[in-house]
Amino acid sequence: MTTTDWITDIALVLVVFRQLREDRLSLTSYLIPLGIVAFVASHYLHSVPTAGNDLVLIGTLVAAGAALGIAGGIFTRIRAAGEHLLIKAGAASALLWVLGMGARMVFQVWVDHGGADDVARFSVTHHITTGDAWVAAFVLMALTEVVTRLATIFIRSRMVVREQRIPTAPRPGAVLDRTA
Repeated sequence: MTTTDWITDIALVLVVFRQLREDRLSLTSYLIPLGIVAFVASHYLHSVPTAGNDLVLIGTLVAAGAALGIAGGIFTRIRAAGEHLLIKAGAASALLWVLGMGARMVFQVWVDHGGADDVARFSVTHHITTGDAWVAAFVLMALTEVVTRLATIFIRSRMVVREQRIPTAPRPGAVLDRTA
């Protein structure tokens, strides 16, 4: 792993750790993680191989990224505080984020330190044609995890805003105070 690899991986992990303390949900809450994965994608994703079972590998890891991202977004608390929305990543959200990012980092370190032959054998056995398929799969997994987490948070934030605007209806049979 290069220094750039470590910096970008750690930066993505720190994004969620930053959200372990409650803070305002703002445009930067979306732009920082999107900027990091855009950098990673532009730096590492040069092609998406489609031969053999490359797309199966890519699709599998993208699906895993989507599952982690959606779950992470669901386990992120969003609440209204006056005119602002506050966001706080829960322990489950942080754990899922670190699990996804950590798995990619561990895989990369393992490949760099002796696992390359095992990956090559697996690739031949399962008709994965090039190392570029692995790169594309992991980069697209990370991108999907970030985008689906942010999309889930965005959708949930709109639901919180909508709930704030809709007055609570009286319970059926409740006596209304009409003296005001």
